[in-house]
Parts: sequence; structure tokens; C-alpha cells
Amino acid sequence: MPLARANGIEICYETFGQRENPPVLLVMGLGGQMILWEEPFCEGLAERGFFVIRFDNRDVGLSTKFEDAPVPDIQKALAGEPIEAPYTLWDMAADAVGLLDALGIERAHVVGMSMGGMIVQCMAIRSPERLRSMTSIMSTTGAPDVGQPTPEALEALLAPPPASREAAIEQGVRTWQVIGSPAYPREESELRAMVARAYDRSFYPAGTARQLAAILATGDRTPALRAVRVPTLVIHGEEDALVPVSGGRATAEAVPGAKLITFPGMGHDLPRPLWPQILDAIAAHARAADASEGGA
Repeated sequence: MPLARANGIEICYETFGQRENPPVLLVMGLGGQMILWEEPFCEGLAERGFFVIRFDNRDVGLSTKFEDAPVPDIQKALAGEPIEAPYTLWDMAADAVGLLDALGIERAHVVGMSMGGMIVQCMAIRSPERLRSMTSIMSTTGAPDVGQPTPEALEALLAPPPASREAAIEQGVRTWQVIGSPAYPREESELRAMVARAYDRSFYPAGTARQLAAILATGDRTPALRAVRVPTLVIHGEEDALVPVSGGRATAEAVPGAKLITFPGMGHDLPRPLWPQILDAIAAHARAADASEGGA
């Protein structure tokens, strides 16, 4: 897969669809590699008439790892102690903008999932001129009173890094079973294959810890989101244990004119049975934003 130099680092990325179509940048969540934007999902968006880009965030997958940076003590940070993060979500948003620069894309529709939703919110706040539209999926504003994980989900998120491939796969399967969609459970064999593929491509828990520190250090974006004028769609599962739906509702309430879509039975993943509805919603939102701009 190609590497792009962006914001002083190397970013691994992949594209789907025709370059002349409107670009859609997909931004993944905490510790997630770009392959979590599954190929059929990306192809489905490309088939709807878009040029789709997925990429590995910094400190994950095949993009630059910040190996010389310390691994933050997340437990202390969650207990309220100050956290020293090597970077913040603002830096990760600058990475995404830098990738657009490297690809020669002036403006794109951006779609972020979980932490990726937080990153695209930062893009909309700091670089609105680069966004044609924003879709924030299963994410939150950073406000401490919304979108907080259930105890079980938090326990899964903060589990100590496993010592072997087998243990990592078992832990990953358990985590997805906790945070996944209750109404759309995946077969254990499918989860096992998905986690194994991610492990074999790149297993780097230190990067996940630094990304989590970036989330905690960035803080509440609510006041800044109130000034965003980028056309915004918010998608959330009503049974999300990791980022409960209050986070999505708060995001939609903060951004003027934002549209909110919630799905019963959906947790903190993208269930395949809902792909047609989710893809159609993203595509319709992007087309409406472009049409509105063209008519302005």
C-alpha cells in the first residue's frame, strides 16, 4: 500500500473508485487500522459515485509510530490526574488534512468513526475550508457528561496488553463481543479472523495508549462545534456501550443544522445488515452538501 508524507509523518493509505469522483476521506477510531473500514464497505461507497480514501492514523497500522514517545499512564489520567500526551486530536486532524494535501485534494467529504469522529470534528473546527461535508459516526463531543463508556466497556478498553498472538485474538474477540451490536452479533469465527488479520498486519498497543491520551488531552469541543458551519450528519447506535448515544445526540445538538440518525440495536461497530442504510445516508448527505454549495 502507498505511503504519503503528511504533517511531518508517513501515512499509509488506500483508495477505491474513480479519482474524478467527489472524494470521501474515511477516518478510523482508537487503535483501529484502516482495514476496519472493510473493503466491501469502501467499495459500496465508491459504487455510489465517490472516490474513497482510507488510511492508518499515526501510531497505528503501517503509518509512522511514535516509538520514542512515552506511553501515558491512562489509569491516572482517568482518575483525574494531569496527562502529558505526545500529541492531541488536533495533530491527528492536521495529519488528515496533510494527507489531502499529499493527494492533491483541495476539499473532501470526511467521515469519522469513534475517535475518527472526534478527528473530523477537529478538522471542521480548524480547517472548515477543506471540508465539503462531515459525518461523525458513534462519536462524541469530548464533554465529560455525555458519551461515557459503561463499566464493562471501559474494562474491556483498558485491559492490559496481551503477551501473545493467541491471547491478543482472544482479548480482541471478547472486546468486540462487549461493544458490538446486540441486535447484529457477529459469528465468533468472523470476529476471530478480523482480529487475527489486524494483529498480523500490525500489533502496537503503545500507539493505542497514546491515541487514548490524545483524546483525553484534547478535551471538550462543544463550544467550538457551535461555530461549525460544515454540513454535518451524525450517525449513532442506540445500544453503543463504548460511546453511548448521548455522545451522538450532543454532537448533533452542538453543530448548527446537523442531522442525527440513530439505529436501534446497533452498538459500537458497523453491522453489515445496516451497511445499505448507512452508506445511503452518507452518500445522500454528501450529495446534498454538494448540491447546496452548487446552488449557493
